[in-house]
Amino acid sequence: MTDSVASVGFLLDDAQPPDPDQRAALEASDRLGVSLEECSPGQLLRIDDAPDWDVLWWHRGRPIDDLQWLSDARPTIEDHLEGGGGLLLSGRALEAIEPLGIDPVGPAPYLHEGPTGLLCKSLYHDHALFDGFDDLRIQTAAHPVPGEEARYGPVLPERGEVLASALYPHDEAPDQVTTVGWRVGAGSVLGLGAGIRFVDEGPEHVVDNRDRLVRNALSMLATEGLALEGRPKSIDGLTAARDRLGPDPHVPRYHLTPPANWLNDPNGLIEYEGTYHAFYQYNPGGPYHNSIHWGHAVSEDLVTWSDRPVALTPDPDGPDRDGCWSGCAVDVGEARLLYTGGRGTRQLPCLATATDSTLDRFEKTTSNPVIDDAPTDPRLRSSEHWDAEFRDHCLLEFDGVWHHFIGSGVEDGGGTTLVYTCPDDDLTEWTYRGPIMTGEPERDGGMWECPEILTFEDADLMHISNYRAVRYYLGQYDPESYQFDSDSTGLLDHGCWYAPQSLDDGDRWLTWGWIKEDRDEHAQWDAGWSGALSVPRVIDLDDHGQLRQRPAAELEDLRGRTLCSQTGTARLTDETRTLEAGGRHLELETTIRLDDADAFELTLCETPDGAERTPIRYTNGNELIVDRAHASLDERTAGEPVSMPITPIDEPLSIRLFLDGSTLEIFANERHCLTTRLYPTREDATGISIAAIGGTAILESLEAWELGSIWTA
Repeated sequence: MTDSVASVGFLLDDAQPPDPDQRAALEASDRLGVSLEECSPGQLLRIDDAPDWDVLWWHRGRPIDDLQWLSDARPTIEDHLEGGGGLLLSGRALEAIEPLGIDPVGPAPYLHEGPTGLLCKSLYHDHALFDGFDDLRIQTAAHPVPGEEARYGPVLPERGEVLASALYPHDEAPDQVTTVGWRVGAGSVLGLGAGIRFVDEGPEHVVDNRDRLVRNALSMLATEGLALEGRPKSIDGLTAARDRLGPDPHVPRYHLTPPANWLNDPNGLIEYEGTYHAFYQYNPGGPYHNSIHWGHAVSEDLVTWSDRPVALTPDPDGPDRDGCWSGCAVDVGEARLLYTGGRGTRQLPCLATATDSTLDRFEKTTSNPVIDDAPTDPRLRSSEHWDAEFRDHCLLEFDGVWHHFIGSGVEDGGGTTLVYTCPDDDLTEWTYRGPIMTGEPERDGGMWECPEILTFEDADLMHISNYRAVRYYLGQYDPESYQFDSDSTGLLDHGCWYAPQSLDDGDRWLTWGWIKEDRDEHAQWDAGWSGALSVPRVIDLDDHGQLRQRPAAELEDLRGRTLCSQTGTARLTDETRTLEAGGRHLELETTIRLDDADAFELTLCETPDGAERTPIRYTNGNELIVDRAHASLDERTAGEPVSMPITPIDEPLSIRLFLDGSTLEIFANERHCLTTRLYPTREDATGISIAAIGGTAILESLEAWELGSIWTA
């Protein structure tokens, strides 16, 4: 690849002799296949006659503190980049990113044992930088050496695109970002903050990996450049990322997912001027939970959706430096977001206001955080990371007064929901009113995340997420006494559905939840994406005051080809009946009576030889079980069963399920919900079959449809 590299200037500091690794890099020029010409700061300061190299390379193992020439040479380096030149910063030279004005957020030195290689993002597995490598895990150094490297941690670069993280001999560290690319004018900058050393070389294959990586970097910077957008990404860039992940059979096509990288809680759900907006917790750095931003998608009809630019980004100098975490949106004549900002050991509410009707851009309030400290009464739960667990926000208006609900937990007690009030739409002056309810630790959990209250005509529903599940409480919230009195409690979902949030679109509550992954972190990294939002649910109360949960009616518009349709009654026995229906993106609706059978079994994602299959059993013990023992041949995925009780006894049982790539959502009798994940590995894991077990069951109806994609360019 390096045949096209005409010239490389290797930058050395006049004030200090080359360090051992710099000298070793110069001596390795023959191995690298390039001619390295030493370049001094003095040469860079001669703006009018500075040498015209294709690529400048600065490799350094020492800190760059107090190098005055950096600011003096900045105009020359800027001209070099604007004219299409390349800049490679390896080791601690990556720390020059900030003083050179390339990015306002610089890396941190890594003083512990450094990484020995790169953990490459699968989104860029075919990028020119990684040409010739067949694995996402590239060992480039034989031994970890402390103090010679730089990397980004919880705070990501504001403008650069993450290409790889840190690889250790026996570990992976996605949250230690070591490789970043920037577009600057017509030129490109590549930072390789770790894993590039030229002394203590080690085994031949490790040396070869290092040399290939450096050759690729120099060739790329000298020719086509980085060939990536910086951040924030354009709509075209987000669409391109989504398209690259499209062939993955586990990617849902009618659930909201990130274009790539990481998604967790739904946030800021709002219908604004006729458009539905779904914001969500998003990490652009990769498929792991860290450096949280707010992703954004929009729809006019709840059926087709499109990506919008990232809505909230952590401010390196603000109270949300370490993350813009969960919150809500309200319309007060203009759209406002109230979210949790994290910095250091404090998490406090912050406010941002939309600057346009598309809600693409938000301006953060200068007085953030809008609540300066967590309350001291009661004494709130703390952790090794936080002085007080005090996060996640829900706003409701009662008689012109805003009530602001925040999740927390009482130290040595149960989870709790706190409330503040504000008498105006400014949403900046809040008065603490205390806990509205505190749970029992054993049943309700010790910490309540993402509390939300839904108001109905005859009752109110509060739900909370307690790390284990989403628990709801039916009762009454009194806005005068600031108390919630619960009459009954239960679970909204019996699977991996978490941190739900709702919007009121006039005559109903629509709720989305985060569908967690059920495969390990290595599998998520290899996939390049993590997390999905559920289909929108309508939550309400029936005529008897019982809780109902149903898929939003608009989902029927996604139905395409009818896969099967049986409306007459059929008697099932132990003999398995294979349906003509099949696929991985479908909706299925059936009604069943057990008669004298021990169970009814509906099997999804079945291979012809049965090596992969997922039976769903409805037993005469009034339990619905998703048996995942043979759901996947990938050992990195969960295989334990997931179940829920069907109580009170409901006969016949009506099931409506949504299978989409790796997501499975089941609605039983419009009351009971179970969400889980399946990761079949074989292309032919698409079959569907039904059977009765231990007797006869009556199939009253069964229909299935193929469902299309929600995504539009």
